[in-house]
Amino acid sequence: MTHAEKYIVFSTIVRKEVVRFLRIWSQTLLPPIITQTLYFVIFGKFIGSQVGQIQGVNYMAFIIPGLVMMAVINNSFANVVSSFFSSKFQRSIEELLVSPAPSWIIIAGYVVGGTLRGMVVGILVFLVSIFFQHPVVHNFFLVALFVILTSIVFSLGGFMNAVFAKRFDDVSIFPTFVLTPLTYLGGVFYSIHDLPDFWQKVSYANPILYMINGFRYGFFGISDVNVFFSLVILFLFALILSVVNIYLMNKGVGLRT
Repeated sequence: MTHAEKYIVFSTIVRKEVVRFLRIWSQTLLPPIITQTLYFVIFGKFIGSQVGQIQGVNYMAFIIPGLVMMAVINNSFANVVSSFFSSKFQRSIEELLVSPAPSWIIIAGYVVGGTLRGMVVGILVFLVSIFFQHPVVHNFFLVALFVILTSIVFSLGGFMNAVFAKRFDDVSIFPTFVLTPLTYLGGVFYSIHDLPDFWQKVSYANPILYMINGFRYGFFGISDVNVFFSLVILFLFALILSVVNIYLMNKGVGLRT
């Protein structure tokens, strides 16, 4: 395929993905806004008034980066896993598989679509947070870099989940039993420095901790972990997941019978 033809394939998949989540905005964009607003009210206002400050930052302000990142993670993952598995289930994916389009182009199209949804939801949740707390941005570049990389990583994760999924129940197993617990234990509502030593060490094994803290550093200049190391973790996850997904696509794992 020529570069122009590859671009057409890529842009077509991205456009399909964007139109898809915008067309059903009441199911893709509205629920996370409502859910995160409830978190702002319950944890930020009611519980936050009892907590006070964490690392010199008002509790409401402290949890905003974590809640924004939670929305980004969930929506990036959900967009790709649901869309790609639906294509498998409806067997429309076969049209792409028999085309001369390289596997990495197909993966990139779905991942960019998931990344865009994650970023759109993240921006909407951040705009809602303005009603509760005046925004402060310490380093805009790091804020943008962490949200983009995190969206890419979990879009790639959603793609892998969809490749292995054999029925609709398989689509929700990983988010329910792995992704959600890791997110809640990733320092969204607390600093790991407030935990006992043993649980601090356990928390360091949670990759989402590095994503949330790197994102929080972009806002307030505070982090429980080294920001440079957090970026390295994100780049490594993106690279590994990309390679694995390309391998799975080339081998036809979960796609060819």
